[in-house]
Amino acid sequence: MSVQPESPVRTVLPRGRHAAPRPVVRAAQRARMLEAMVQAMAEKGFARVAVADVIERAGVSRKTFYEQFANKEECFLAAYDAGVDHLLAAIDDAVAGPAPDWLAAARRAVEVYLETMAASPGFARALLIEVLGAGPQALARRDVVQERFAAQLAAIHQRARADIPEIPELAPYTFRAAVGAVNELVTAHVLEHDPETLPELTDAIVDVHLALLVGRELAQRIAGRAA
Repeated sequence: MSVQPESPVRTVLPRGRHAAPRPVVRAAQRARMLEAMVQAMAEKGFARVAVADVIERAGVSRKTFYEQFANKEECFLAAYDAGVDHLLAAIDDAVAGPAPDWLAAARRAVEVYLETMAASPGFARALLIEVLGAGPQALARRDVVQERFAAQLAAIHQRARADIPEIPELAPYTFRAAVGAVNELVTAHVLEHDPETLPELTDAIVDVHLALLVGRELAQRIAGRAA
């Protein structure tokens, strides 16, 4: 994942005659600051994080921070975007290739989502919890992310309908509602349990998807047909 708060990276770049080009240095500094933001936020909560927390963990100066970010909110949004892009790309990659059927692809999407979140508990808290208190821009960004997740579900649903015409066409809001249901389950788990155990929710989330997007009765008939 592009943001790995649990294993901070201290990139050592060459100096002197063989110093790295400035863009490379800035990119490395930016990656460390995004990582540090998620780490600090996971430990203290967004409201209590200060720029000092970020620069200390990233090993950069205050001047370097403000060369790239106007404030801690901007740094948080950049870290949030980086993590979300990685997460959604991982899910897209998981379902893009050949799969035995649409149901296997749907299950793999859920597995990759939960595995990726479990691998970065700090980002899981950022995506699900801390974003709610990070200001209007963060909430607007979250809304866009929810729509992107809904679009992924819609694509899987269309794949299912291509295989099984009995599956009814659904209104777009159904996919957003499914995202909300999954978000509630995952958020509750992160608050109550170790985020590393998130893969335990795989069966529950697949069941929610089938119930909302296919219909449990039809899903059971399909499962019986495949058995």
